[in-house]
Amino acid sequence: MKRRTAALATLLALAALAAQAQEGPLRIVVGYAPGGATDKVARIVGEKLQAKLGVTVIVENRTGAGGRLAAQQVKAAKPGDNVLMVGNPAVMVVAPLVFKDNGYDAEHDFVPVSHVNDYEFGLAVASAVPVRELSHLLAWLRANPAQANFGVPATGSLPHFFALMTGDKAGVKAQVIGYRGSGPLLADLLGGQVPVAFDTLDGLIPQAEAGKLRVLASSGARRSPAAPNVPTFKEAGLDLVAIGWNTFFAPASMPQAKVQQYAAAIHDVMRDPDTQRKFADAKMTPVVATQAQTAAMLKAYRAQWAPVVQKSGYQP
Repeated sequence: MKRRTAALATLLALAALAAQAQEGPLRIVVGYAPGGATDKVARIVGEKLQAKLGVTVIVENRTGAGGRLAAQQVKAAKPGDNVLMVGNPAVMVVAPLVFKDNGYDAEHDFVPVSHVNDYEFGLAVASAVPVRELSHLLAWLRANPAQANFGVPATGSLPHFFALMTGDKAGVKAQVIGYRGSGPLLADLLGGQVPVAFDTLDGLIPQAEAGKLRVLASSGARRSPAAPNVPTFKEAGLDLVAIGWNTFFAPASMPQAKVQQYAAAIHDVMRDPDTQRKFADAKMTPVVATQAQTAAMLKAYRAQWAPVVQKSGYQP
């Protein structure tokens, strides 16, 4: 009976959204340039929503200020606007903690719609480094604290704070070195200018597959399907789990009924095997979550990361 009720609710929601097609297209705003992970998420889900709802879906890349300009734009949407934003922790968790005037309130100006994917972080060393286990690396860093330099793709990024979390958990006072992207970071790692790199796992895997570096641990609760031979931090002896995510958000001005309708539609899209295959091909972990589950995830995530960011004392 519950299944029938849920199915009927989904059908009604889809019918209502299809009826709104005459109001104009659905815009999905992304705060980054085309081709990045967040942009890929928007396009995979957007293509499926367009087919399912019979509406035109436009992915709009509103770049600048690390994604904050996109959030400011979506915050200002009118109640009748058909607009969603794909947000990540950098915009919805970290930025509100470190910028004095963010231009938006992440918790009050937006409504979580649907959590659609997760990604892990990885710790890597150059393949020339004779270390194959995380425990051996940490022992060496404790014995040589002056060498505890952790490279990250950007200062203030999630890998930055995850590196601090790792150092704190391992009892290593780390010096975090920020780069202008993954490319320069990995170049210095391979060149021996920095001994350890933290980055998103999907960015490290291609270099590991080419034999240029070795990923010693990944940050998920379970091994990543994209790197099944890489142990988790827990398996490697460090009780640490951390992930990043992409989630659809609606502006707080959007009527609740419409938010619920979009949430039901995206939930249905994420259950599609073809959608999940496309996420896996992009080396991202698809997630099927209700609106309530998405809100609970955000609450727990903020509780985990806020103390880390605040303890770091980081200021832009």
